[in-house]
Parts: sequence; C-alpha cells; structure tokens
Amino acid sequence: MTILVTGGTGTLGRPTVARLTAHGHDVRILSRKPGRNRFIGDVTTGVGLREALAHVDTVLHLATSAGSKDPAQARIVVDACRDAGVKHLVFISIVGVDDIPYPYYRAKLESERIIEQSGIPYTILRATQFHSFVGMFIKLQRNLPVVLALDVPDQPIAVEEVAARLVELVNAGPSGHATDIGGPEQLRLREAIHIWQRAHGTSKPVWMLHLFGKTIRAFQEGHHMTPMPGYGTERFAQYAEREAAGNRAPADRGRGTNEA
Repeated sequence: MTILVTGGTGTLGRPTVARLTAHGHDVRILSRKPGRNRFIGDVTTGVGLREALAHVDTVLHLATSAGSKDPAQARIVVDACRDAGVKHLVFISIVGVDDIPYPYYRAKLESERIIEQSGIPYTILRATQFHSFVGMFIKLQRNLPVVLALDVPDQPIAVEEVAARLVELVNAGPSGHATDIGGPEQLRLREAIHIWQRAHGTSKPVWMLHLFGKTIRAFQEGHHMTPMPGYGTERFAQYAEREAAGNRAPADRGRGTNEA
C-alpha cells in the first residue's frame, strides 16, 4: 500500500511513519523540506500535493497549524485527495472537540466535518493529549520560580500508542469515527507536575490559576477524557522517567533506573 503522511516529521508523524514502514507499506512524507522519502509540498497552499498523491492509496492527515488554519488545510487536502482518487483518508483529532468551546478544538471539529462530507472513505481517530504536551506545559515554565497550573484533570497518552492505533486503522480500512482513545490514568494537572518534578529532581512550588468560563468548566468536567480503563498502557510517571533519563549527562544514564 502506498501511503502519504502529512505532518510526517512531527511528534505523532515520526513514530507513525516508522510503524507504517515496519508493516511493509510504501510511505511518503509531505514536507516543506527535502529528505528521505519526502515529497516537497504544503497543505496551506496545496503546492506539491498533486505530485505527492500520484498512485497513493491512503492519506494520513496528521499535520496541524495548532490553530484556526486547520479547516482550510483540511479542505485543501480533501480536494487533492478527491482529485487523486485516494481510497482512504485518516485524520487525527482530539477527544472533546464537540463538547469544549476552545477555538483550536472548534477548528478540529470543523475539519472533521469537512472530511465527513468529502465523499472520500475516511477514518477519524480522536485521542487525548499526549504525554509530551503535558511535559511541554511544564518545560515552558522552567525559567519561572514557580509552576503555574490549572485545576483540571487530564488523561495523557503515549504518542507511540496513538501511532500504533493509527497503523491498525490504516490496515483495517475506512472505519468512519473510530472509538476514542485515552491514556491509562486520569490525574489532576497538579499531580502530573509533581510526578514530573520528582522524576527530574526539582521541587518548585505549584501555583493554581483559578479561571472561569465555559471552556475551563468543560475541561474541569472532563469532557476531554475517555471512560476508564483507557486504551494506553504507559503512565505519565513512566514517560517522565524516560524524559529525565534522556536529559541526564552521559555518565548518569542507566543508573538507578530499569528503563526498557
């Protein structure tokens, strides 16, 4: 099977491309920069899509602007896939996009609707936030004397497990809306920060931000999470330990841990 992956060099794209290749698929990556198995193209302008889609059976649309451009990009990808006769379009979305009035989530929901109405056989998978997203939230505050947090729960999932599920869905063929997937635990953001700090040997105070409105209330009510038990198996503490081990000096690696 010949597959084109948009966003194939991103956080989710890299493990997805690796797994698809391991399954014997002919994988192309749409990218603005040259490289191995890359086709130069841009989902914002549509430049290069026609060439990249020649003889392609399946498209995984994993690229995101992380903002309001997503629906326009989805339309460009859909139009190009329709012209190329693509048989299966797979799209990654986020759990709760139909319940949480957050602008980025609304953009994801609109992108879903564009794909649903495209006439192209499709699969849409919604996942909870990746472990790395929670880690990034903390890393961005590394120069502050405290860590700011929201009083919300979360259900982070390993990006590798989302990639594995995407490959299963590619192999299964068009499935419409697949069952939402989430991590193996639900924990408060404050708890995740404490887990991260223990793994990294830091202990900055955590200050809670008390926000109000429909969006924060939807997050507090857990509309961005799936029922338990979750799909994933890696807990946030395991991810934090892996990240901490990767950031240690070479002489420290492997000491005091039993990492796989």
